[in-house]
Amino acid sequence: MPVETKEIMEMAEKLGQIVGQHPAVEKYRQAQKSLAEDADANRLVNTFNRQLMQLAQQEESGMPVSDAQRMQLEGLQSQLASHLKVKAMNLAQVEFVNIMRQISDNIRKHVHEAAPGAPAAGHQQPEQPGGPKMVF
Repeated sequence: MPVETKEIMEMAEKLGQIVGQHPAVEKYRQAQKSLAEDADANRLVNTFNRQLMQLAQQEESGMPVSDAQRMQLEGLQSQLASHLKVKAMNLAQVEFVNIMRQISDNIRKHVHEAAPGAPAAGHQQPEQPGGPKMVF
């Protein structure tokens, strides 16, 4: 029996409300808030992102990145990695992304089962390269 788009959207709304109540989501929200309220962490993140963008633009224009620039970026990255609120944010983000991936995988599994010519159940598609990306 075909399902109408409206019904899917209503169920998606309910799923969103339920997911929003998951402890991983609350932990992620709290970590974001804590990080946003920390001036030192914000300064580090902004400095790192600004330098990263400058170096990317420099490389795109054909200018090589110097060892000193690379070391400076690595130093900022080390400072970020050792900052407690950034660590907490990273852990919360991994947990949140994992929950969202599991939900997407479950939906994708049912969509593939319904599609003609889809791989048999239990045969997973190869994972896409990459993985979760850090976004500040």
